[in-house]
Amino acid sequence: MPPSVAREHAGPRRPVPQAEAGTEPSFEAVYEAHFDFVWRSLRRLGIDTAHIDDAVQDVFVVVHRRLGEFEGRSTMKTWLFGIALRVASLHRRTAARRPTEPLVDDPPDEAGHSTADALSEAAEAARLVHRLLDCLDGDRRAVFVLAELEQMTAPEIAAALGVNLNTVYSRLRLARRDFDAALARYRARRST
Repeated sequence: MPPSVAREHAGPRRPVPQAEAGTEPSFEAVYEAHFDFVWRSLRRLGIDTAHIDDAVQDVFVVVHRRLGEFEGRSTMKTWLFGIALRVASLHRRTAARRPTEPLVDDPPDEAGHSTADALSEAAEAARLVHRLLDCLDGDRRAVFVLAELEQMTAPEIAAALGVNLNTVYSRLRLARRDFDAALARYRARRST
């Protein structure tokens, strides 16, 4: 299974073991439990597959440096998403200053097996979702990814992004509208 498909559809890793009162979880435990979440979040926030590993590393460098500052006022996932959001923003700004020709994902092996067809369809669906997410502005995209793809609640999203709860609801409504419009445009182009 190609890494982009495997990570996109991977289930959660084992949970972070609960630290004893007054202690923090180890970096290794956080990394193991949340690597896939960080990878998916960065990919959904617009980091292309050619740079995703660098972005994930950047997130965990920050986590390693600041884990002692994590106070538990939010969940570990919301804290990690906040870091991932800032790293994704930095990577997009850097990419905009140095435009390069994008690399095309290698298609899955076409061996004619039904699993190969299923993998190919899943990879195409993931690419479509990422293209549609690219149509959303950064603030709306972050809320949409957390709500629709990561299934976080509005209060969790507000905590992760450091915004008012009503702002989350407004951005989510607008993001859903924009996403649906982008999907309608895509379907209209395909039907012609």
